[in-house]
Amino acid sequence: MTKARDIMTENPQCVRASEAVLDAARRMADLSVGALPICGEDDRLKGMLTDRDIVVEVLAAGKDPRAIRAGDLAQGEAVTIGADDDAEEILRTMREHKVRRLPVIDGHELVGIVAQADVARALKDPKVGDLLEALSTD
Repeated sequence: MTKARDIMTENPQCVRASEAVLDAARRMADLSVGALPICGEDDRLKGMLTDRDIVVEVLAAGKDPRAIRAGDLAQGEAVTIGADDDAEEILRTMREHKVRRLPVIDGHELVGIVAQADVARALKDPKVGDLLEALSTD
């Protein structure tokens, strides 16, 4: 059975909870990603920051992205999966929480990110994963 550690993107970059949203947005652009894990000063996962969060919660609300901190947008406890969770469990968690990306945790350490396209490729027809990936990128 395919596990999260088999399909995840390893060594995800975190945005610090104390960093300005503007800096996080620039990092997303540099990395060509739509989400970054938010980590505290203790390197523990605090949440996920998405490009949609930035647009809806900051820009559309007329807030200054230089003044808002990434941690201000972390909403409750982060939804995660374990490194040894299988693809079916990952898909179930994504469906249940309506998220496209999940941080992968091994113990208390953030070790990767799994996207919906990763899971789709790991399940049945790999073309489905390719299509989802194509639709999810700019």
